[in-house]
Amino acid sequence: MTDDDDLEPVDDSPPNTDPPEALTSLVLIRHGESVANANRLVGGPRSCRGLSGAGREQVEALGRRLKATGEAAGAVLMSSHFRRAIETASIVGAATGLGEPIVDEGFGELDPGEECDGLSFDEFVRRYGRPEWPGDPTQAVFPGGETIAELSARVVETLHRVVANHPGRVIFVGTHGGVVDAAVRHAVGAPVAGGFDLWTSNASLTGLTYMPWDHWRVDRYNDSAHLIEGMAP
Repeated sequence: MTDDDDLEPVDDSPPNTDPPEALTSLVLIRHGESVANANRLVGGPRSCRGLSGAGREQVEALGRRLKATGEAAGAVLMSSHFRRAIETASIVGAATGLGEPIVDEGFGELDPGEECDGLSFDEFVRRYGRPEWPGDPTQAVFPGGETIAELSARVVETLHRVVANHPGRVIFVGTHGGVVDAAVRHAVGAPVAGGFDLWTSNASLTGLTYMPWDHWRVDRYNDSAHLIEGMAP
């Protein structure tokens, strides 16, 4: 017979099913007003001329806010490859000490294609008619350009890749309204187009947190308090 003292203790406690503690947060910054916004242009990556004067002022206000609150301390700073997004992230980086952004094309706005990039909106409508934004997401809004479905797939891949590369971090990203739209729709399980509209303000913040059990949490949307008179530090 085996002596009871030789028996190994049995752990009969229930298994730990709690998820890991590390959460990864993305703060998406829609760029400040761009030259394309101000002049009603189809502002793709080839023709982007960066921020307008008003857009720089908007982002400078955001930078002052983030410096005062300290919420960007220690964050990873990223940007799309569009000039207006890089300028936005660079202004934030200078204000907060984060430096220059890491550029990732996955955060770029819908690419209208070479044929339409840089056209005035009025000229686009004259040639092709008004764009059908709530239409079939697999059909290009701009002839020869990226579809909404392609934009959504790219953004979702980018979100998960960046989260995987920076687990447990806070990541600020200079990006675009279309990217914010795609990210929020993915986070809440909505269709890639239709059903509702989002109207994301220039220089606003949208926060998403990736939970370790493959689940997203929406922390805030379209936070632009720094642009309200008397609210900015």
